[in-house]
Amino acid sequence: MSNQQQKVALVTGASRGIGAEIARRLAADGFAVAINYANSAAEANKLVSELRAAGAQAVAIQADMAQPEQVRALFTQCEQQLGALDVLVNNAGIMQTMPLADTTDELFAQTFAVNVQGVFACLREAATRLNEGGRIINLSTSALALKMPGYAIYNASKAAVEAMTQVFSKELRGRQITVNAVAPGPVETELFLNGKTVEMVQRLAHMAPLERLGQPEDIAAVVSFLASAEGGWINGQVLRANGGIA
Repeated sequence: MSNQQQKVALVTGASRGIGAEIARRLAADGFAVAINYANSAAEANKLVSELRAAGAQAVAIQADMAQPEQVRALFTQCEQQLGALDVLVNNAGIMQTMPLADTTDELFAQTFAVNVQGVFACLREAATRLNEGGRIINLSTSALALKMPGYAIYNASKAAVEAMTQVFSKELRGRQITVNAVAPGPVETELFLNGKTVEMVQRLAHMAPLERLGQPEDIAAVVSFLASAEGGWINGQVLRANGGIA
């Protein structure tokens, strides 16, 4: 990757849930980590304190993925505080499920602004600012394969992410940069559990042959592999980390 003494990773939407666990894992792997957040400053700063207490280098940087100028500034601040990027993890995203016929123009626009335009803006910056031999990991979803009612708009946004992943991996020819996506199934986070009955959670947990919900650590481990030297021959792929649910 770069000649910097320490490799640098940026994780978007990293103040909680899967993003926070990815940040923890990459910090444990030896990366200096930039924790991006949109609104959760207290949670992001708490995670920074946790990582620093464990001996890692970490900073929290606010940016709204739906605002391209804020994405550009995010990369600049990351470079100024930690150095040029080696790893970009596009984790930030929103999900609100409802029947397509009930979806408002506002929700459609917001979903695509964050989930698609946000990833696009990050990829566009990474095209010129990521170090040689870097890694880009986008977060998709195994809900795409399940085709469940209520997920049309969310799935459409993540299908766009997968399409960009596979094309972008070819456009970076000559830079030794890999571009992949990780598509989790149901993962036991506060966001996932919110509003679900015990019965609903148990039903979803038993859909996979491994008969449990994914844990944030499961997804972080896959990201860690893709960010490592050992993951260097995986490129332009979507890894469905879902316990076999689809």
